[in-house]
Parts: sequence; C-alpha cells; structure tokens
Amino acid sequence: MEQNRFVFTVAALNKLPPASPGQRDTYHDLKEPGLSLRVGPTGKKQFGVFKRTKNGPPIRITLGAFPDLSIEQARTKTLQIKNSIALGSDPAETLRVKRKEMTLGEAFKWFIENHAEPNGLKTIDGMRGDFERYLGALSDAPRKKHGKLRTKSAGSVNWQNRRLSNIKPTDAAQLKASLAKHSGKGAANHAVKLLRSVFNVVIKAKIFVGTNPAEDIGVLKIQDRDRFLEIDEMSRLLDVLDRTPNTDARDFILLAIFTGARKGNLIAMSWDNISMDRAVWSIPDSKNGDPVDVQLTPEAVAVLKLREGKHKQWVFPGKGKTGHLQSPKRGVSSIFKEAGIQEVRIHDLRRTLGSWQAINGSSLLVIGKSLGHKSMASTLIYARLTQAPVRQSVEMATAAMMANKPGKPAPATIDTSSEEYYYFGA
Repeated sequence: MEQNRFVFTVAALNKLPPASPGQRDTYHDLKEPGLSLRVGPTGKKQFGVFKRTKNGPPIRITLGAFPDLSIEQARTKTLQIKNSIALGSDPAETLRVKRKEMTLGEAFKWFIENHAEPNGLKTIDGMRGDFERYLGALSDAPRKKHGKLRTKSAGSVNWQNRRLSNIKPTDAAQLKASLAKHSGKGAANHAVKLLRSVFNVVIKAKIFVGTNPAEDIGVLKIQDRDRFLEIDEMSRLLDVLDRTPNTDARDFILLAIFTGARKGNLIAMSWDNISMDRAVWSIPDSKNGDPVDVQLTPEAVAVLKLREGKHKQWVFPGKGKTGHLQSPKRGVSSIFKEAGIQEVRIHDLRRTLGSWQAINGSSLLVIGKSLGHKSMASTLIYARLTQAPVRQSVEMATAAMMANKPGKPAPATIDTSSEEYYYFGA
C-alpha cells in the first residue's frame, strides 16, 4: 500500500512531517475516497476533495484546515460533494459564486449608496448608527471632539464579513431575542427592520439570489410613550428658562414646545423657510416626506426675533460640517435637571404641545394637522387625554336633558372664569 494512502486518524495526521521547501505533499483517505490532505512546507494541513468527472476536468475543492475541521466533518463534506456531482451539479462553481457573494457589510454599503441616498431618505445617519450598533462592525472613523464613544449594544452581532446566504432566519430570530433581552425591544425592532430592508433591496435589485432571513420576523409591541410636561413641571421649567445663561438651549426648548416640531427639523431650522410677516415656518421636507407649514404663535415669533442676526442661514448655528447645531441634548438635559424634571426626552417636548391641545379640547384632526402627522394612527396617542373635555361635554348635555324633568330645579350656570373652564374649554 502506498505510504500516502491510509485511513485518516488524528494520531496519523499529527505525525505527518512538513513538505520540502517549495513543495506540497498530498495524502488520501482510504475510508472516504476523494478526501485528501495537503501538507505545506510550514506543516500546515489542508483538507480537500479531488474528484474526476466524465465530461470535464477534475474537480478540486478546498474544505478547510486540520484540526479546525475534524476528520469526520471533512468526510461528511466530501460525501455531500460527491453526491452533488452525481446529481449533475458543479460544487466548485457553486463555491466560486458564493465567494463572489456580497457580505452584509458590502450589502449595507450598496443599500446606502444605491437606495437610501438616491431616494433622499432622511434617516441615513440613524441607519448607519443602527448597523454599527446591532449588525456590523464599529466604524474606524475618528471620534468627534465631544462625541460619545462608539460601542456595540449588548446582545448585538458583528456580521460585517458574513456572506448573505449564511444569515438564516434562525439567526435573525436569535438576534431579535438577544437584543430584546439585553438592550430593549426598541433596539431589537430597529435591527430586524434594518436587516429586512437591506435584504429586500438587494434581492429586488437581483444582486443577491436568495431569501430574506428577516422576512417573517415580526417586530415587538412597544407601549406608546405618552410623557409630556404637566402644569407644575411647565411652571418650574419656565422659571429656569427665565434665569439660564444658555440661550441656545433655552430657545430650543421654547421653540420645541411652541411649534411641536421634531428635533431634526428644529436643529436644521433655516431663516429662508421662515416668514415673520405671516408667522409661518415652512418645513420643505419633513419626516413623512411631505412639506409642512408650522403656524408660529406670538410666543414662537418672539423667540425667533431674539435670535435674528446671529447667523445668516441657521436659527441654531453650529460648528460641524452642516453649519447648524448637531444636538442640544447636553444643554437641554442640564435645564431639565435644574427644573427637577425627570424621565423626559427632547421628543416629549413635541408631545407636550399635542397633549396640552388635547387637554384643552382640540380635536385629534386638529392636533394631527398641527404636528404634521401623515396618518391618524400617529395622533391616536392623544385620544385618552381628551377624555376630560369629552366627559365634561357629556355631563353638561345630560344635565341639560335632565333639567327638563318635571319638578327639577334649573341647572346652575357655569362659571366661565374658573380654572377648570379655562383648561378644558366650554
């Protein structure tokens, strides 16, 4: 029996010497014909398959290095490849195609450059952040002077260099569960939706032939946040705003409350889009994709007049490449802390306007219009806040009806100067 043909065992493979310089020695397994092992001058051992075909050249496929790939695993793969050849397919060509297949990192880059940017999506920076935190590798771009240290979220993965076909539905489901457990439902939903979107786009563009692993992975139900500033909190906040030397944070907070605008629109607020004469701020491209006209109250106009002349283009100028403020979070948080207001976010200021409108009896249609909601679904969170004026209206109507009962004394008149009448309306 030739010395290079024997039954592969761990002990036998470990004893194989390195090949001569510039050479590679090949050994063949007698237990699984077609399985071979090549040994290089450094002693590195690599499993492979060598199979002759009737109508073409021999097929050579590299399986993996020993001992990272066990002998039994190599035999199993060899048998699968031989069966595939017997059925008429070409495993070598399949592997070549797979090696050319996009990684998730490459697919995400293609998604941004060929889908998100051409379509003018407004959440590109957010998607890049989500990809780094939940799905890919952290960027090696230098950290901004006052920027937060980039970190992966607990329960996340790094699939930056993973081939698309190697991401399975079970992987997506496990990622969702892991993020939900360690970083919250919101993180899990962001990761699943981004993964689904990337796959949908590259599949539609026919640059990936396969299935979407996140196609049937649903998002987790999250309770709608309904935090807004109550009367006592508003009083304390206004008191602090009267005294604070941080005029940028002060004016940002006031305009957020008076306009109900989103943070992204406020930080990019441009004088070109403001008509002081008509008291209207025109947002040309809002989050929902439509232009929005924000009606400026006298209080909002007064704040804007204080900022006139500070910058020719931006209401809130900044030092970054955009020219406008990037984030007011630090200054806003400091003011909230001084006012003793806890568990409030910048977006809650937007919700404060809608909430006070609801409490004072405005219809959901009017609230949605003033906040630039595209659908009524976004406005329904304020429905439960309108129950006080609804109850008052029902009680007043019922009292009026019952006043017609024989022998019933006339109802008392309503004191329109009372605080209750002021807050809830007639």
